[in-house]
Amino acid sequence: MLEAALHGFVLAFGLILPLGAQNVFVFNQGAVQPTLWRAAPVVLTAAACDALLILLAVLGVSLVILTVAWLKTVLYVIGICFLLYMGYLTWRSRPSLDHRNQESFSAKKQMMFAASVSLFNPHAILDTIGVIGTNSLNYAGAEKWGFTIACILVSCLWFFGLSVAGRIMGKLDRSGSLLRSLNIVSALIMWGVAAYMTSQLDWAWFREK
Repeated sequence: MLEAALHGFVLAFGLILPLGAQNVFVFNQGAVQPTLWRAAPVVLTAAACDALLILLAVLGVSLVILTVAWLKTVLYVIGICFLLYMGYLTWRSRPSLDHRNQESFSAKKQMMFAASVSLFNPHAILDTIGVIGTNSLNYAGAEKWGFTIACILVSCLWFFGLSVAGRIMGKLDRSGSLLRSLNIVSALIMWGVAAYMTSQLDWAWFREK
């Protein structure tokens, strides 16, 4: 079981490390929220969504869902709309040293946007189904659960660490210029993911309807 857990830990860490819309959003909220506690909604939501995707991948449910053409199309369209809107809000955000005058995302917005970049992110879905789901086939029983729990644990620790790193950066950036640059990069990444998702849509399905 220990070997399976170690396999899951290393595998999940390698998959979650690259910069993407999900990671950037969690880091960004850690930096712009007045306190680390105020960034808890985005951390918990991102971790919960990753845990859900991992469980679905290991159980094989997500693979079945993505074989239903219309459902996959609906999920992609919703994800594209969320990413475009969230990128717009992030682009408009102007970090300020005075958090009382700074426009920051409410807990509800954090949770909604974190869920959108997690559940409607094709990269995350492919990672969980194509990599984690496939690797889980090597194990059964307690070993499979050890592998799965290790993958989920990596997500929880990673997103908490990102929010802490963002908080540290927010304190060090006295001018707000670095946070503004991060917002721009974050918005561009979100729009880029939305563009990629648009290119992956089954346009033939729309024409048939």
